[in-house]
Amino acid sequence: MKIKNLTRKLTKFHYWLAGLTAVMVAGVIGGLIVFAKGLVVTNLTDLVPWGLWITIDLSSIALSAGAFTLCAAVYLIGLREYQPVARTATFIGIIGYSMAMLCLLMDIGRPERFWHAFVFWNVHSVLWEVTMCVGLYFAVLTLETLPIIGHSEWFVGRWPRIAGWLSKVHHYAPYLAIAGLFLSMLHQSSLGATYGVLKARPLWYTPSLSVLFMASAIIGGISLTILASMIAARVSDKANVDDALLEKLAHFIGWALVVYLYFRFWYTFSMTYTYEPGRTEGLRLLTKGPLAFNFWFGEMLFGAVIPMIILLKKEWRARAWLRMTALALVIGGLVAYRWDVNLSGQLIVLTYLQDEINAFYTSYSPAFIEIVVGAGVIAFGVLAFTLGVQYMKVVDHASTEHAVEVHVEPV
Repeated sequence: MKIKNLTRKLTKFHYWLAGLTAVMVAGVIGGLIVFAKGLVVTNLTDLVPWGLWITIDLSSIALSAGAFTLCAAVYLIGLREYQPVARTATFIGIIGYSMAMLCLLMDIGRPERFWHAFVFWNVHSVLWEVTMCVGLYFAVLTLETLPIIGHSEWFVGRWPRIAGWLSKVHHYAPYLAIAGLFLSMLHQSSLGATYGVLKARPLWYTPSLSVLFMASAIIGGISLTILASMIAARVSDKANVDDALLEKLAHFIGWALVVYLYFRFWYTFSMTYTYEPGRTEGLRLLTKGPLAFNFWFGEMLFGAVIPMIILLKKEWRARAWLRMTALALVIGGLVAYRWDVNLSGQLIVLTYLQDEINAFYTSYSPAFIEIVVGAGVIAFGVLAFTLGVQYMKVVDHASTEHAVEVHVEPV
């Protein structure tokens, strides 16, 4: 009888949590294997040291950019109507940076030395600058998330005094927004600069990557915030959204994609002017080789052009399912862009002989254990957001005077 009652009490929500937990457990087991045996169990090599985990890391950080963008819009520009959306973006931001740090912990090879960059400063290293900014910005995101925890009903009911203290941190939101804007812009662009300063990788060696990384992060971060809010409103009764507010942000994404495509086109097209060893072969790899489908379809057509058209046309943008599809495509396009950039520069190997420079191709595909660990990290992010929606109302546009609750029909 007890077993039957327990079965009846289980809901789709519980099965969803169980599935995500199972994927996380598999990821933890894979991570322990990597810690015990080292990176030898992966397909990472001296020629291709940055693979799937770094792509997840770069994508997680980029998709967290909605936090600094929307917080700056609310507290610095004064667009108070977007405050509830900024709240969601902040929570997504701290999840994304947690995912990024988990990937880095797996990828560095000596995880017990993760703290070295904070103690042994190397001010001439872009990676050191990125590490410091990520660490400091994570601290800022933590402070910005404390009021969200303090306002949640389950926390107030258990620890009301602590909840009061946490809620007071909200008074410092404008100052945190300034610090977050400075730190996040610095390291979002520096992630591109990490590739752009590597002269031995001609395809990467350009200052344009900083601009493209920044622009794509802003677009992808806001897109994820909108999409996650819309999905949450359709699957949980704990989420309330102002659809008109999200529609305005989606319209902004459409115009931002126009600007991004312009810079992306000239960045790629300018490489065809002359022959340069390594760069020309890398461009051929990207546009005609193994990465071509990912570039033309995943990144350009479905990741930018199609969603741009949908989000700029009001009649299409107003349809919830079309808007959600376009935003999902934008997010997929950002991930495809990070994958293309990360691999295209590594798959070309230059050999400098006495009288000539030869370019050779190498290859990379993630090992099964890399996929398992990566899936575990992604499951962690989805689980954290699910719990945030359910117990902390991180998607609640009816909680401020600027937001109006609207009834959302299922897609």
